[in-house]
Amino acid sequence: SPQEHERGVRLGLLLREARGTRSMAEIAAASGVPAETLRKIETGRIVTPAFFTVAALAVGLGLSLEDIARHCSPAGQEAETALTA
Repeated sequence: SPQEHERGVRLGLLLREARGTRSMAEIAAASGVPAETLRKIETGRIVTPAFFTVAALAVGLGLSLEDIARHCSPAGQEAETALTA
């Protein structure tokens, strides 16, 4: 659905931002998620990754699941838009 796609894009942006200057290989090693899977999530080719994939990436990136959910929810997007406007 369009909503799932948009949520997946927001997730990819969040993960890319959280990764910063670290390589995908570094995050793959820390999380146990293949670098190619991370690449697909970051670029929006996988918009609905499995919960355990997201949880493993959260650990590897030092994010909480609550932060990810907040950032990726429609309400989180509206809050971010309001803050940057």
